[in-house]
Amino acid sequence: MAYHLSAKKRIRQTETRRGENKYYAKTTRNAVKNLHSMTEKEALAAEVPKVISMIDKLAKKNIIHKNKAANLKSKLARHINSL
Repeated sequence: MAYHLSAKKRIRQTETRRGENKYYAKTTRNAVKNLHSMTEKEALAAEVPKVISMIDKLAKKNIIHKNKAANLKSKLARHINSL
């Protein structure tokens, strides 16, 4: 167990950040899944900028890798173009 106050604070901060990161990652994954299930191009085009913004924020915070973010956005673009 941590002895120093700074180590205890670091543990608290890490747990808080981990919980926030899990929440945002899960929310983004659900949004991407919902977009892949959409079949109407107009509704899909309206939602895509929001989801791409979410993906970019995750990549910026290093929650997901930048290449994974690029792959997700590419797959979304291919899904839109296939409709």
